[in-house]
Parts: sequence; C-alpha cells; structure tokens
Amino acid sequence: MYVITGATGNTGKILAMELLSKGKKVRAIARHADKLQALAEKGAEIVVGDISDASFVMKAFEGATAAYLMIPGDLHSLDFSMDQRKIVDNLFEAVKANHVNNVVMLSSIGAHLHEGVGVVNGLAYMEKRFFTLQDTNIVTLRPGYFMENLFGQISIIKEMGIAGTAIKGDLKIPMVATKDIAQVAFGYLNDLNFNGHLVRYVLGPRDVSYNEVIAVLGKAIGNPDLRYEQFSYENAKRGMVQTGFVSENVADLFNALTEAINSGKAIDYHTRTLENSSPTDIKEFAQVFAQVYQVAGKVEFKI
Repeated sequence: MYVITGATGNTGKILAMELLSKGKKVRAIARHADKLQALAEKGAEIVVGDISDASFVMKAFEGATAAYLMIPGDLHSLDFSMDQRKIVDNLFEAVKANHVNNVVMLSSIGAHLHEGVGVVNGLAYMEKRFFTLQDTNIVTLRPGYFMENLFGQISIIKEMGIAGTAIKGDLKIPMVATKDIAQVAFGYLNDLNFNGHLVRYVLGPRDVSYNEVIAVLGKAIGNPDLRYEQFSYENAKRGMVQTGFVSENVADLFNALTEAINSGKAIDYHTRTLENSSPTDIKEFAQVFAQVYQVAGKVEFKI
C-alpha cells in the first residue's frame, strides 16, 4: 500500500496516477473529496482529512508499506513554521508507529541550511526529524524553484504590465517543472530499490535567470517587450499581502528564502550532474504558461 499525501497537488497527483497505472495499491490523502474523484475512478483508496490532525494521520497510514510525504502549506497561516512542524511531527509519528518501510519526501534546495531559509525551514526540520528513523529507507528530494510558481506572475503582468519578484534579475537559479519531480519520485517508489537515507536534487535542465525566463514567457504570451523588475523586499511583501494570497507571516518567510537565494547560500550547496538534471526546459514550460495566461484572471501563489 502506497500512501500519497498532497494527492491533488502538482507532484502528488501525477505520482499517484503513475503508481495506479502500474497496478499499485494507492491510498490518496487530501483535504477535499471532489478533487480526488479522478484518482478514485482509477482505483485509488480515497482518504479525506487534514494532516494537521494527528489521529487522522495515524489512521491514514495503517498498513502502509511506502509513502510520499509533502507538507501542504496554508499560505494564510499566522505561524507558518509552527504549522509545518506540527504536520511533520504527525507524519513522523505515523510512519514510525506503522513501520512504513520506504519513504520519499518532498523537500527543497536550501534545506541543508536548517534555518534562515523562510518557508524551507520546515522542510529542513522534516529532513532532520525523519533521518533519525534508522529502520526506514528514505529519499528526500530537493528540487529547485518550481516553474509552476511562475503562474503567480500572471496577475502582476496583467495588472502592472511588468513581471517581478525580489530575486535578482540576473541571478541564475535552478528551475524545475513539477511533473519532472513527480517522475523522479515515481522511479524510487515504483522500484523500491533504495536503502538508507539519500538526498536527491532535481534541478531542471539548466540554471536560468529571471531576466531570461521573463523574456521567454513574454514571447510566448505575445508580449516580447515584457520586462522583469527586481522588487525591494518591502514592496514584494506588500504585493504578496495585498493580493490576499498570503499572510504577513508567510510573506516574511518568502522574503527570507529570497534573501538566502540572492546571497547564494540556498543555491550553492549542490553540484549539477546529469543525474539531478531533469528534462523540461523553460521554453517548453512557456507554452503551458501561455495557455494558462490566456484564460486566467488572478492565479493563486503556490509553494
């Protein structure tokens, strides 16, 4: 039995579908039943609930032999880091008590720092906590910046005529499509041939700067003059909060991560290799971005 948390998310849904296609028994966990319907139709066992509820998580992991763990974020939380730790503790106790043999966890670049990386702090806590489980085989995935997070630029482009974040425009960073992360997770969980505790980076095909990314996206949406502007941290926070998509606490944590990226601390720990480079390029993703852009109003900011 495979337990998939975040089964309606960017990585969890693809992973669950792939496992089901191989005849695996999948228990899909999410907060809303209607979003799980497609998985149910493919044969998944559906479990609806909130993984911040310890008793729910403990029961949901009964009989599990393998699991995919991710921390869904409440971007309106008043104490995001505390919420992350609570979820991690619930998952940890459920995996330990139910003797789950194999676990793949979704973490992030920057998690090696353990603190000072904002929204990634909770993922670092997850790695540290789970790596104490000596009898559980664990792979922690540390992907780069999600390409899907670029959907958050749609509202800015439509309302301001520019794109922007607080990340330096000329700083090259690893950007990865979430479907590629799901495929890496599937490879490990389908084969279950990993032992001990492993860290695997998933970095996209190459590092790219926001200047390049926005130029590519601009051409894809028919706006070749679209430019990128680096916002101040103060303006970035104000923009995130005013959209209503995040709380002030979460905006501060995003800024902390951005500072760690801009300083290089969050992105200079890994070495790019053929193994940790995934296939989807920003030019391919731009076609998806353009399709969403044409039909979207405001698009919610996602981790």
